Amino acid sequence: MLKTFKIVSYLEGISYLLILFVTMPLKYIWDMPEANMVIGMAHGVLFLLYIALAVFMKQILNWNIKTFLIVLLCSIIPFGTFWMDKKYL
Repeated sequence: MLKTFKIVSYLEGISYLLILFVTMPLKYIWDMPEANMVIGMAHGVLFLLYIALAVFMKQILNWNIKTFLIVLLCSIIPFGTFWMDKKYL
């Protein structure tokens, strides 16, 4: 389960960075919203999977509420999932 959570956290982090630094400029600077729709959908699915797996990992790793909230917060901060992996996993 830990390996699955690590993979999902990396993919979620990468998709978030792609949205911020690739697809959003394509959408708003060059008026090309198609890439944002595709990556955005993938990111949405990965985000929900990340949250669900974080709930399971909280029980498996016996995280306290503070650690759990930090792990959840890392999913909305750029590069947060990579830091979370090094610090908490």
